[in-house]
Amino acid sequence: MILTNLIFAAILVLVIGVVVFGVAVAFRTILRYRGQRLVTCPETHQPAAVHVNVAKAASKRILGKQEIRLDQCSRWPEKENCGQECLSQLRADPENCLVWNIVAEWYKGKTCAYCQKPFEGIQWHNRHPALLSPERIAKQWNEIPAEKLPEVFETHLPVCWNCYIAETFRRKNAERVLDRTWERGAGGEYVPKDETETEPAPQKPGAHR
Repeated sequence: MILTNLIFAAILVLVIGVVVFGVAVAFRTILRYRGQRLVTCPETHQPAAVHVNVAKAASKRILGKQEIRLDQCSRWPEKENCGQECLSQLRADPENCLVWNIVAEWYKGKTCAYCQKPFEGIQWHNRHPALLSPERIAKQWNEIPAEKLPEVFETHLPVCWNCYIAETFRRKNAERVLDRTWERGAGGEYVPKDETETEPAPQKPGAHR
């Protein structure tokens, strides 16, 4: 009886160990390939936004197979039957392909084109920072297709969430807004600027790099 209990306990411990190991392996795989990614399409040599089928990748990894496949691509459905050669880029450097990381790196060290406050930390779930176009129209970065971000970064200016909300309201409700230009007073306070002076435009992209 005692021997039977010991064998049962050993089997139970072994099963639990296998399950824990499988969950840990699956979790690491999901963390490694989660989220939207940017790659260079081997066919067009242009940016493409892709997403890995992490559920399938995790299940394959549990079985000892390191296999990943895409379940989304900005070039689909036209090129859905491609060979997915771009996956080599994800395997080689998954972190630097992650859109969140690319965006965070671009905002790092820059200041808002309006209030000039530096970007210290990007909030991903709300209060998304924005980008100001040459036509002075602001959009939050997550409203722009990921594959277009590298091109947009070359011509747009960074805008903090607070200024984005204020400028969007001003643009949509121009008849309800009184525009006034402000400047720093002797004590560092903001005071109305002489209306005869011209309003400064947001800084050029090169000033934020």
